[in-house]
Amino acid sequence: MTSTVTSRHAHTPPNDRDAASGPDGIGYRPGPLGRLGLWVTHHRKATALVWLLLVVGLGAFAPKVEANLSGAGWQADGSESVAVRELATDSFGGNASSAIQVVIHSTDGPVTKGTGAGVIDEVTALLEDEPRIADVIAPQPGVTLSQDGETAVILAGAGADPNEMVLVADDIKADLEALSGDGIEVNPTGASLLWSDFNEANLDAMLKSEMISWPVTMAILVLAFGALVAAGLPLILTLAGLVASAGSLVLINELVPVSIWAMNFAMMFALALGIDYALFLVVRFRAARMGHHETPRQAIAEMMDTAGKAVLLSGITVLVSLSAVMLVPSPAFRSMAGGIMLAVTFVLAATLTLLPLVLFKLDHRINRLALKWVHSGFHRSPKFAAWGERLWKRPVAFGLASLVVLLVLAAPVLGLRTAMPSIQVLPEEASARVGYDQVQDAFGDGVPGTLHVIANRSNAEATTAALTDDPGIAGTMPAQPAADGSDLVLIQAVPTVDPSDPELATTVDRLRADLPKSALVGGAAVENLDLKTQLDESTPLVIGVVLALGFLLLLIALQAPLIALIGTLASLLSTAAAFGVARLVFQDGIGADLIGFESQGFLDAWAPVFFFAMIFAIAMDYTVFLLASAKEHYERSGDPKEAMVGSLAHSGRVIFAAGAVMVAVFFTFALSGPLPPKEMGIVLGVAVLLDAFLVRLVLLPVMLRLTGKAAWWSPRWLTRVLPKITFSHG
Repeated sequence: MTSTVTSRHAHTPPNDRDAASGPDGIGYRPGPLGRLGLWVTHHRKATALVWLLLVVGLGAFAPKVEANLSGAGWQADGSESVAVRELATDSFGGNASSAIQVVIHSTDGPVTKGTGAGVIDEVTALLEDEPRIADVIAPQPGVTLSQDGETAVILAGAGADPNEMVLVADDIKADLEALSGDGIEVNPTGASLLWSDFNEANLDAMLKSEMISWPVTMAILVLAFGALVAAGLPLILTLAGLVASAGSLVLINELVPVSIWAMNFAMMFALALGIDYALFLVVRFRAARMGHHETPRQAIAEMMDTAGKAVLLSGITVLVSLSAVMLVPSPAFRSMAGGIMLAVTFVLAATLTLLPLVLFKLDHRINRLALKWVHSGFHRSPKFAAWGERLWKRPVAFGLASLVVLLVLAAPVLGLRTAMPSIQVLPEEASARVGYDQVQDAFGDGVPGTLHVIANRSNAEATTAALTDDPGIAGTMPAQPAADGSDLVLIQAVPTVDPSDPELATTVDRLRADLPKSALVGGAAVENLDLKTQLDESTPLVIGVVLALGFLLLLIALQAPLIALIGTLASLLSTAAAFGVARLVFQDGIGADLIGFESQGFLDAWAPVFFFAMIFAIAMDYTVFLLASAKEHYERSGDPKEAMVGSLAHSGRVIFAAGAVMVAVFFTFALSGPLPPKEMGIVLGVAVLLDAFLVRLVLLPVMLRLTGKAAWWSPRWLTRVLPKITFSHG
């Protein structure tokens, strides 16, 4: 490709090229993206103004993102447990899974006497003053007052939806904890407090990780670009997209509840992906402008028609992959996927509109503060070209070696177990966890997982009898009639096991089969079980849809069914290997002390479906970069070797640098904070490490070598059906 571009201008003086080449100085008819890049250079003020308004306008709401978004929504819509929670909220004074429990513990005698009695009164008054809390129920002897009298629980009924109750927990927990002292401990707990404490711990962890990841990312980019100004562009562009997306999420939250996880994951994912996109475009611009001595507009048009097209297709693939997560009927999953998609859309828009403008304006100044050894126009990497030649000569040896490594790492996935997160995801000092432990010590292991059973009044006795006779139930409370006069009763049953014990699922299944038909079983622990069931059912569907849509998009982009299929299936290897490593780390606890977490003995149940979509999106990102470059070379030469070696020579360095940035970003997020972000950091970091350096730089090029021209063959009927997409220009 380099020789072709160079020869086109070999006898044209640089200063005369705009005139010699026709309108805009382009020696060929630009494609749609090339024309977009040229339009941006002609309408610089309008483009800059639009982005200024977007960043400033939406950015004004961005600081509210942590306060406004909630951590709830982890439920299976339409499930029996969600129906129980809604009935309990409406008909039983808010005695639902989202209610707040305030644990008051005395270390010096009965909690209902002396100082403890005064604290109980103060806690009650504080709760009653909060308008979003429904009924406040005082400690009941034998039920919420321990036998030794040292631990009491005040129940604050949920007077709002679960998302709002998390915000209630945010607002009152500090005041409640401040009442501790003189031998009295006050620790609010329950599902709403769990999410509140988790969000707080997660925010601290994300901020710490960002403090580490940004300098590390900048250092890698400086080495990749060799110039400080060029290295800073991806970070600035990504930041603009993230600010706009954060503000958008705050506005969307006014219409539909959005999980705070949407922003947390969007920040991590869009940062890594945005840097990839900007890196790919900037390298192509510098090669065209400084390496081939093209004019600024020629360089912008070439950049957009080649690298820009690959970035657009990659972005669409990412969005399509994540959209499959919307098939899971859970608000948390849908808002997380939607948040990441929104951030990726803004970052993609900034890459394809704002970045060309900035590059055009900076031009040669992009190389300011360059390292001495840098050759600014360097695009074809001799080292990666040599690597391509080596793979071409010994494809079987290198291919088998990489395949063996991937399969060995993937093998442990066969023993992978999943479950919903336990209380262990919280720091030991978190109020919700301390209160949880105090409740278990005072009332029994199963109390934090108390079941809520709602039945018709006529079935109250039969329901109570069935609960009492069940071997998985330690005790039941008297039937509570509905406060709104409806013909319902609420019976609370305490399991014999901790909420995270697998035996609880067996008990719930048995109760749902044995209880009267009118009886519905719910509670916080059961909501987790129903969500896990829903995730287990949805995962095969999501994986199938992701693979099918990924193959379809690659087929449209590459116009070649065989290499599109190979590119799609290759992504499964790095995904399986990443989950194999996840099993060893998070289920078996290997390296737990090093990373700083307490193993739960399983991987969180939401990880397979959500992480699969994210890993596949990233893998396809690199697939598009490599194969788009290979197709560009094949379109020019018709030579499979030139396609394989040339793609590595021109995109290998970019993939290597982009992979290093992603690995750094993900691994830094795994260094601090609660368990779920660690899981994401490790799983995605390992996946990128394997995918970028083994699959895309070894295995996929080997497959190009072994399939030869067949990789690019397409039946005539298919070429007539597919839209014509090319990556070469001129």
